[in-house]
Amino acid sequence: MKIDSHQHFWKYNPSKHTWMTSDMSTLKQDFLPGDLKPLLEQCQLDGCVAVQASQSEKENEFLIELAQQNDFIKGIVGWVDLQSEDIAERLSHFQQSKSIKGFRHVLHDEEDIDFMLRPNFLRGIDQLRNFDFTYDILVYPQHLGNTLKFVSQFPDQPFVIDHIAKPNIDAAKIEEWKKDLKSIGAFENVYCKISGMVTEAKWNNWRQDNFTPYLDAVLEVFGIERVMYGSDWPVCTLSATYKGMYHIVETYFSQFTVSEQNKFFWQTATQFYNL
Repeated sequence: MKIDSHQHFWKYNPSKHTWMTSDMSTLKQDFLPGDLKPLLEQCQLDGCVAVQASQSEKENEFLIELAQQNDFIKGIVGWVDLQSEDIAERLSHFQQSKSIKGFRHVLHDEEDIDFMLRPNFLRGIDQLRNFDFTYDILVYPQHLGNTLKFVSQFPDQPFVIDHIAKPNIDAAKIEEWKKDLKSIGAFENVYCKISGMVTEAKWNNWRQDNFTPYLDAVLEVFGIERVMYGSDWPVCTLSATYKGMYHIVETYFSQFTVSEQNKFFWQTATQFYNL
């Protein structure tokens, strides 16, 4: 059993997928379950968690429909307006779907670096635990100081940091990122996805050893119990094939025991998202 805990589907719409910049032309097309399934099978993965790629409740309905049609989609990380006055009602509504396991907001694209500390946003986060929802934290290294303040307010809320917080692997920047990540990792309710690394390295011109110090740091901070595999497909295709991305972690974790590999490749994600 192996699970990809982080990938996306979309029907490309330039007015909706505004985060796709001019150098991301390869992403400006449809990516659907029929495209992903053979890639999972090639790497002997059994399922995935689909993560929102646009910020609307229509995105949730789109992903729910895909999950109903494709049983290898084991869970969904959707989007909901956490600052809404009727957030409890919206969470109750989405709790009726067995597919939706948690939510995410694209924090790193907000102009306000303090967005995650806004009282209304915190109020929404505070509601998640009442409905057994997880929360994915999508940030850059410059957000980690606020992320520490953020997670410290919710010791019982399951959090996972996406893409190891997107360190600048291309420039080999590691020390400040590692220091900040270590402070956050002290909270045992915070997990980390080993995903998205290839887009933070030099696109299509990276080596396996570019990632080793970052992987070492994440394992030092979170241990094998709180890390999970994610491809970030199709975004990863900006810098690697699906198989190329998978090979990075397959090679690195080959030094671990079978029991430890099982935790990384499926058990932790299954437990975290209640798949």
